[in-house]
Amino acid sequence: MLKGMVSLVTGGASGLGKATVERLIKNGGKVVILDIQATRAREVATRIGGDVLVSPGCVTSEDDVKRALEITKDKFGRLDTLVNCAGHAEAHQVYNFKKNLECTLESFVKCVNVNTIGTFNTIRLASGLIGKNKPNDDGQRGVIVNTAATTAYEGDIGQAAYAASKAAVIGMTLPIARDLASQGIRVVTVAPGIFDTQLVSSLPEKMLEFIKRMTPFPSRLGKPEEFALLVTSIIENPMLNGEVIRLDGGNRWFPL
Repeated sequence: MLKGMVSLVTGGASGLGKATVERLIKNGGKVVILDIQATRAREVATRIGGDVLVSPGCVTSEDDVKRALEITKDKFGRLDTLVNCAGHAEAHQVYNFKKNLECTLESFVKCVNVNTIGTFNTIRLASGLIGKNKPNDDGQRGVIVNTAATTAYEGDIGQAAYAASKAAVIGMTLPIARDLASQGIRVVTVAPGIFDTQLVSSLPEKMLEFIKRMTPFPSRLGKPEEFALLVTSIIENPMLNGEVIRLDGGNRWFPL
């Protein structure tokens, strides 16, 4: 099913998105990367080889997303799968009483803009192209996979903005799946725990070790390749729809 499949992967220049691009190409797919990190995205595309194109841009921009879709259609003729991996994380307490300083509204808005609005923006624009596909024997025309986070359920100190933005992605999963069901488009969201990406590597080693101990099994950080494996499993399983899947090794709490 993955061979020849055309995917648009947002945030494909690094972390979970990059691992997803690599797995899709390894399985014979074709990918367009939409990422604000244009140079890094091109480096990834060059290193991976195969049918990988780069469309620089931000998921919050209607023009940027439309441009990526035009590139996808012009080069590959269709779009089968949208994988939303682009994201933004910030940590700020609502009010710092030691400094007598409130969290800036801009930091909250940026998380919501990228994680929530950006996800919805790509879905609403990509759905039209996916919906033009000829349905398979099951009536399916395509699949949309979003990325939330376990923080949406168990956010810690300073994570109000990030948790809220990811909770919104979880909240819109089922309604959008129902919206697109008539066109045979499935919608599934993955809520990963702590994964070994560049974003997490900046955390203190002591904190990372504690997170590992708090994870029942396997007691380690997740690997981006494991996220990518779940994405392709979702794509290949036609009964997965309107669902949010935790991917966290059983971890139910961690400190920031």
